[in-house]
Amino acid sequence: MQKSLRVNNQIRIPEVQVIDDRGNQLGILPIFEALRLAREKSLDLVEVSPQTKPPIAKIMDYGKYMYRKEKQEKGQIKQKDHETKTIRVGFKTGEHDLKFKSEQIDEFLKDGHPVKIELTLRGREKALAHLGRNKLDNFLKLISEPYAVQHPVSRSPFGWIIFIKKDKQLPKSR
Repeated sequence: MQKSLRVNNQIRIPEVQVIDDRGNQLGILPIFEALRLAREKSLDLVEVSPQTKPPIAKIMDYGKYMYRKEKQEKGQIKQKDHETKTIRVGFKTGEHDLKFKSEQIDEFLKDGHPVKIELTLRGREKALAHLGRNKLDNFLKLISEPYAVQHPVSRSPFGWIIFIKKDKQLPKSR
């Protein structure tokens, strides 16, 4: 959130460029004149651009402005609120379980969640990492929802990882 704006008597500059509540330019006015105009309309004088010469001040309802700004910022936060879902598949996971997990991934992708798929290798399975990679590639073919690869398949200390997300334009990428 941006730092608070100076309002009414907090503005200490002798002259400001004033914009009224309807967006009309009133020109450069002494600060006492701009404050008088704002009080006549029962509104506030808000310094919206302090870095310009002279600073720009707008006549508006400051409380309503801050309320709308806060609502807008909260709305933007909610749009980004897609948590990454994680699905773990083992080296020895059976065909039925793989189908079930691929259906779960389809649901996550439909809801717009990015998905992290981990293929875990335990003990001596780590020596067969190339077979684990093949198993992960075959598992990705079971996913029916179109997806795009966010981060390609990469090796981790416990196996293989891939990040996928919903693909809006192209059919399923492999």
